[in-house]
Amino acid sequence: MSRTHRPQGRIALATLSLILTASACGSGSGSQESSDDPITIGVSLPLTGDFSEPGKGVERGYKAWAKIVNDKGGLLGRKVELKILDDQSNADRVVSDYEQLIGRDEVDLVFGPFSTRLVVPSARVAEEYGMLFVEPAGAAPEVFTQGFKNLFYAAPAVANDHYKHLAEYILAMPENERPRTVAYAAMDDPFAQGTAYGLKDRLQKAGIRTVADEVYPPNTTDFGNIAAKIADSKADMVVGGTQYQDGVNLIVALQQLDYQPKMAAFSTAPTEPEFAKAIGNKTEGILAPTGYTQKADYPSNKEFVEKYTKQYGKAPEEDEANAYTTGQVVAAAVEAADCASQDPDCQGELVTWLRGNTVQTVVGPLKWDDKGRPQSAHMIQQWIDGEIQIVLPEAQKEADLVHPKPKW
Repeated sequence: MSRTHRPQGRIALATLSLILTASACGSGSGSQESSDDPITIGVSLPLTGDFSEPGKGVERGYKAWAKIVNDKGGLLGRKVELKILDDQSNADRVVSDYEQLIGRDEVDLVFGPFSTRLVVPSARVAEEYGMLFVEPAGAAPEVFTQGFKNLFYAAPAVANDHYKHLAEYILAMPENERPRTVAYAAMDDPFAQGTAYGLKDRLQKAGIRTVADEVYPPNTTDFGNIAAKIADSKADMVVGGTQYQDGVNLIVALQQLDYQPKMAAFSTAPTEPEFAKAIGNKTEGILAPTGYTQKADYPSNKEFVEKYTKQYGKAPEEDEANAYTTGQVVAAAVEAADCASQDPDCQGELVTWLRGNTVQTVVGPLKWDDKGRPQSAHMIQQWIDGEIQIVLPEAQKEADLVHPKPKW
């Protein structure tokens, strides 16, 4: 049977099951949720392959959420049980994994994988089966142009809005102090380009000129030519749409040319624990967006940090926090709808509730538009005196933003 037809068959079976249950027990769809059986949650993650490191972080975040929930008695009085498969960072594999989890294993709920490249194909499977699909790592614009009706991104902002607070800060600066020219370099990746070009769009509209714009393949290791073009442009500001190693290599190449911008912002790389050592501890003034800080005073974050640290021996990072947030979002919908099953009415209630409500999470309050895009922005961090600190927005800041950037 083709995948296109399978969901219809499952809906028919679920409807028949619902009718039989109601006839036998004289109750509605909630009777299934009163069972002592665990609530099973299916997940496919890149535990091997190109995305294995962040994939393992997401796995830890999901497991931390499940443990904390189960220690408190579970959801709807039932324990939660994670069924995690390894998609090997492969888009074809992630499709077959969610087919198996939903169609054969008949899990009650699903959580999303890591990476836009895996979120889009897996979200299609969940959509075909009518399943709620909350995901922790698909922030690129293309995720939200597929027509998905059941998808929600569990983070403060999509990639294009990661630098929203920084853009507002720059445009509020006195005109004689703000950067007049910017050089951009971005990995050929939907997320990385989304972060850099989201800022580019805002600054260009305000008349700040682009003087260099370089896109490079994901496997690039030699950044000499790109760094030279940026240095030759003498841009007041450099913006990198980066992941990790590419960000490190680009910054080192710029340092070697003694290019000294007044502002420097890079996505992802500066927030990683190994970053400072990797660039020779020449971090001063580097900016980066982040959706999470261990110091955030949101009500559930203190518990998350304490219990995660006890479970894993170290504090959680952003990948773990976004996974934990995914669990919080799904749990809020389950509690509100009082159901957790593949029953179409249940899944519809979960989606409808999230469409109209705000959920309190470890990354702050989240609400979404009709495409599943969160309606907030990432915080901005900056390396100051050898430590990365929140500088924007005002409500969360730990230090004042330093401008111009000290020499590296």
